[in-house]
Amino acid sequence: MSIIGKYDLISDPNDAEWDTYLKTVGVSDAHREAGAMVKPSIEISEAGGKYTLKTLSELKNMEISFELGKEFDETTADNRQCKTIFTKEGTSKLIQVQQLDGKKSQTVREFTAGGMNAVFSAEGVSATRKYKRVGYQK
Repeated sequence: MSIIGKYDLISDPNDAEWDTYLKTVGVSDAHREAGAMVKPSIEISEAGGKYTLKTLSELKNMEISFELGKEFDETTADNRQCKTIFTKEGTSKLIQVQQLDGKKSQTVREFTAGGMNAVFSAEGVSATRKYKRVGYQK
């Protein structure tokens, strides 16, 4: 299954599991409250081995570009710095590992014809966000 495409969040953005995960990774109260009010879209594209992941919402748009297996510096949505690396497992899983403020966070995005399930985990806490596929990108 191709990971390339556009996805809209269908999970409740105010989910208690998600809020607990965000607390665990150190996201401030103000940023968690703001994030609970939006349903972001995710766009993933690839060209020449370089991927771009865009997160689009009413509050803020973010874009990161990366090559699989190569660590890079990332600025999170709440403006903190971290080290990030992406890997791919098979054709349908994209795995992101972030080192942030001494904590390790992992996001496993699994893609299907209908959408994407993203499982976020850190320090024994996890949350799942579900997305509906709304388009393919070339």
